[in-house]
Amino acid sequence: MIHLRQAVVVEGKYDKIRLSSLVDAPILVTNGFRIFKDREQMVLLRRLARQDGLLILTDSDVAGFKIRNYIKSAIPDGKIYHAYIPEILGKEPRKAQPSKEGTLGVEGMDRRILAAALDKSGVLFAEGPKKDPVTHLDFYENGLSGGQGSRQKRLALLKALDLPQYLSAAALLEAVNALMNRETFLSTVRQLDTPKKD
Repeated sequence: MIHLRQAVVVEGKYDKIRLSSLVDAPILVTNGFRIFKDREQMVLLRRLARQDGLLILTDSDVAGFKIRNYIKSAIPDGKIYHAYIPEILGKEPRKAQPSKEGTLGVEGMDRRILAAALDKSGVLFAEGPKKDPVTHLDFYENGLSGGQGSRQKRLALLKALDLPQYLSAAALLEAVNALMNRETFLSTVRQLDTPKKD
């Protein structure tokens, strides 16, 4: 069982059921897009984010990212952590058909994959200032933003890091700083530039 101080936000009750077998923490459900109109729940989320922080774990599809980005923008003064699940094709057993995008959501993820996503989020580590973080300038200088082919290179980096393709450049930068130090980032980017041998 993983013990967290932070509350975890998921999309639905089946996500909560899946995560509660792995995590000892408050788990809150957005009920999908209802979060957009639920002022009371947003008050609670803001308070939890200011108190101990909030970990957002939504599906890696368009709807999941809309919910994630809405919560992030609605809580400007709290500590928000992000856990991302990889895009894995499949269908949850309880559903008659796969999701619109054909990928598994939180409820369909293997426990080990969920644990790895939580581990990468940074919530399991002591807080403290990061030394020499990766910056927007680093992204620009390494062809990940502001140039021709930047989007393709970001997509390649997302794939290399097993992160979903819908991350914006800013969200990718946050994820990079949560996952690795500058040296590892530069090494990973260099590997993207190295042509693969057949």
